[in-house]
Amino acid sequence: MTKPNIEKKSLDKSQPIFLFDSVCVLCDSAVHYVLKHELNSDIIFISIQSEEGRKLALSKDIDPDNPETFIFFENDLPHFKSSGVIALSQHMRGVVRLMRFGTYIPKPIRDWLYEKVARNRYKIFGKTDACIIPDADNQHRFVL
Repeated sequence: MTKPNIEKKSLDKSQPIFLFDSVCVLCDSAVHYVLKHELNSDIIFISIQSEEGRKLALSKDIDPDNPETFIFFENDLPHFKSSGVIALSQHMRGVVRLMRFGTYIPKPIRDWLYEKVARNRYKIFGKTDACIIPDADNQHRFVL
């Protein structure tokens, strides 16, 4: 299998950015779900294992070698844990948009649930040795 030709480009931080763990099967599945259900094709996907992803993670005090959260950026503002999931859901079609009502659940409870899944994601869902390979139509939206 050939490696996709992903060119280095400057990041437009006004676009929504999904910083994800590319070796996590759950995270990889989330990326595929977003690609299939997003409202607009404007989200940029950055692997936390990439050079750009590591810089972004470290700038927000996230260990890129042991990430316990993904980060969703909107207009260069980071959203972490459950708040990131809620913010991301607003860029989606369908019933997942109802996650916005999650804001009525106190943040410590939402984040506690998020952290339970995040801490055990490799154990429950597994890890992959290969990073996601975007199709030709979406390669320009990935930093791997």
